[in-house]
Amino acid sequence: MHPIRLNRVTFGYNRTQVFTDLTVEFAGGATTAIAGPNGSGKSTLLGLIAGLLRPQHGSVDLAGADDIALAVQRDQVAQTFPITVGEVVAMGRWRRLGLLRRPTRADRDIVDYWIDELALDGLRHRRLGELSGGQRQRTLLAQAFAQQAPMLLLDEPTAGLDADSAETVYRHLQRLAASGTTVVAATHDPDAHARFDHQIDLTAFAAAIGSGCASTCLQPRRTAGRLPGHNRAP
Repeated sequence: MHPIRLNRVTFGYNRTQVFTDLTVEFAGGATTAIAGPNGSGKSTLLGLIAGLLRPQHGSVDLAGADDIALAVQRDQVAQTFPITVGEVVAMGRWRRLGLLRRPTRADRDIVDYWIDELALDGLRHRRLGELSGGQRQRTLLAQAFAQQAPMLLLDEPTAGLDADSAETVYRHLQRLAASGTTVVAATHDPDAHARFDHQIDLTAFAAAIGSGCASTCLQPRRTAGRLPGHNRAP
């Protein structure tokens, strides 16, 4: 599977420069963690890959993977939106269905599977505003997983989750990557980085921008960590 590549990308908001001449690759069919402190550009990098943001200079090559699932942070979704957990997860199938087609039995099975895997079955008919932060996070992750996209982008995927729920999420990320999905997750949790096949640390890049460095190429660092029982060949 071909890597995702950002080539000499420059991007900023108004007068705040985030990236200058950034070149970085993400391995296809693997899990990659984007590390770095708050304000280092993790969410911005996800936005550039997802196509939500356009680089001012440079290019983003998705290697043909134009079907992308993006799991946002739970606080980016209005709690007052009158929609149930089951409906939120089912929205993950909309892109494949289009506006006029009704969900098939296969679509419903996929939705049911992820509701069950992320321990949401007892919450299926609850509205988003009635959920705790962790429950809302699991709902948004289930929606992203249900899309079955070849590329999965996640912004702080385990924020607000207890240890067991986080373990479940990491296990599924590795399983999805083993089946060919390219997984990229932004996280500031240092304990999470060993759960990914690769890590890209934006800390040094942010420091280079602050010092006026004009060009930086980030090289993914292969992590040593593996989930118990995960036997993918390197």
